[in-house]
Amino acid sequence: MEHQLVPEHRLVSEEEAERILKALRITRDQLPKIRRSDPVIQLLERIEGPIDEGRIIRVTRVSSTAGVSEAYRLVIGR
Repeated sequence: MEHQLVPEHRLVSEEEAERILKALRITRDQLPKIRRSDPVIQLLERIEGPIDEGRIIRVTRVSSTAGVSEAYRLVIGR
């Protein structure tokens, strides 16, 4: 997680997830997916505790040319 090529991943609260989905006018199943077996999710589980399927992760990328961009991923099973 501390490597410069790994973007920041954060677990989104349920309340914030609902606001994000409403603002984007999409449903959870329309988000790109990330598996619970992904190394970043496994590390987040050590920090946050168990992460259930259906939770949303915010991925924040920083670029010198594009600035800051946020993407969201839906956690799915292994």
